[in-house]
Amino acid sequence: MGQKGFTLWFTGMSGAGKTTLAQRIYEELKHKRGLKVELLDGDVVRTNLSKGLGFSKEDRDTNIRRIGFVCHLLTRNDVIAIAAAISPYEDVREEVREMIGRDRFVLVHVNAPLEVLIQRDVKGLYKKALAGEIKNFTGISDPYEPPRHPDVVVNTHEETIEESVAKIMRHLEERGLLTPVETGVPGV
Repeated sequence: MGQKGFTLWFTGMSGAGKTTLAQRIYEELKHKRGLKVELLDGDVVRTNLSKGLGFSKEDRDTNIRRIGFVCHLLTRNDVIAIAAAISPYEDVREEVREMIGRDRFVLVHVNAPLEVLIQRDVKGLYKKALAGEIKNFTGISDPYEPPRHPDVVVNTHEETIEESVAKIMRHLEERGLLTPVETGVPGV
């Protein structure tokens, strides 16, 4: 039996840990399990696929739809697509879930409180947004709508990266999207 494609979609505010977790899962699937997998990071996509888009709601929606369309193409061709994008609006996330198919779409909410995100922010973007220097900044002057029905929630302020990765991998195995790895150790 061949590999079945699916989309693993990470949503959360800037600094929550989406890219870190997406890269860890990518490494696990590609290099340890030898699966066909592609990673679409929101920042990288913005500079290539969505160059020229701003940060209005319409432009953000267009960006997410573009990422979703690429994930849809990969998924239907039995490649695992991993997307890490803030994707702040519930309606567009649900639109992407429907496009890809509910049975092949996994939504991971990467969560951390605002105070923690501000502490993690090495670029000082939250500080600038709070001072009014950056307009339409998600979670400050533009909304972030937490998912109403995420498949997995990881609280990166309470869990280690390894714990969050294990939680996501366990979910993928329980859903039948991945075959559990045999450890060779009885009872493990």
